[in-house]
Amino acid sequence: MKEEYIKGLLVEPNKLPKEITFKNDLETKQKLVKGYIECAYLQNDKDVVLIVNEEHKILGMEWNRDIGYDIIGGPFLIVGDDYENGEFKSLTDAQILKYKIKFGKESIERINRKLNAIKIEIALNRNRNYENER
Repeated sequence: MKEEYIKGLLVEPNKLPKEITFKNDLETKQKLVKGYIECAYLQNDKDVVLIVNEEHKILGMEWNRDIGYDIIGGPFLIVGDDYENGEFKSLTDAQILKYKIKFGKESIERINRKLNAIKIEIALNRNRNYENER
């Protein structure tokens, strides 16, 4: 049965995950992720769903977290996955703690290091291209 309100985590760029309770409807989820939604899944964890902005890359939203196979831009939600009924559900207290840690301070530092390395590589490639054109 669909829960009217669910408890999850809101993960915003460069911020610690925040526990929130929100209305379990499309409009509310779209407001929280700032646009159309799509689901993403964590590798080796099928009990939760990430609700992300479907157009985060096209819109150039600020990079948020690396989830292994992709980097998510913009704010996203972490909620429970009621896959048997095709619904979202509240996170348990244990899941809230687990994902507050997983997407906590170290996660922010890791993505910022990765992004800085990418920026440096881009700058080096531009310099190489400039030198080759001379």
